[in-house]
Amino acid sequence: MINNIKYETSAFSKKNILKTDKKQIVLVGKSNVGKSSFINSIANQKRLAKVGQTPGKTKSLNYYNVNNEYYIVDLPGYGYSTMTKQEKLKTSEMINEYIHNNPNIAHIFFLVDIRHKPTNDDRIMYDWLIEQNIPFTIIATKADKVAKTKIDEYLLQITKTLFSKENIIAFSSESKLNVDKIETLIKDNVK
Repeated sequence: MINNIKYETSAFSKKNILKTDKKQIVLVGKSNVGKSSFINSIANQKRLAKVGQTPGKTKSLNYYNVNNEYYIVDLPGYGYSTMTKQEKLKTSEMINEYIHNNPNIAHIFFLVDIRHKPTNDDRIMYDWLIEQNIPFTIIATKADKVAKTKIDEYLLQITKTLFSKENIIAFSSESKLNVDKIETLIKDNVK
């Protein structure tokens, strides 16, 4: 379990991006993929990250300070957003600014929903991650929602749809499936 994690701040525009030399673990994924539940699960807290009832509400970069040593940064989700065209543009500029001018990103977790075939947006995100040349791991969330015997089948579907070469970790914030693997990955990347 990752101890002593607390919400620190949110950035809603390029000028609010946190200036820090601490390493950062970044979360990307569709609006309703379970990023907030993922954060709550690894922090072993129920209400650290607000789990929205409406997908696409997060329009900011949310910074979670871990033991004053590094940050977990939750990026706005894509896909279902209720944002206007102008808000989308502003958000996308902010994300690009954050990623491209940030030597402190240690690792990216790309969250996809295990139950659904990755969408075109997921495919675009995967290709974009490959281009960034930043180490990343694909996490298949909501694994408690499928039969244990079917998990490998679902993971294979994600691999084939994304044409990915990476191992995919099945994860559940409910049952804590593979939370230990994720913690190890985080700790290895922020050393």
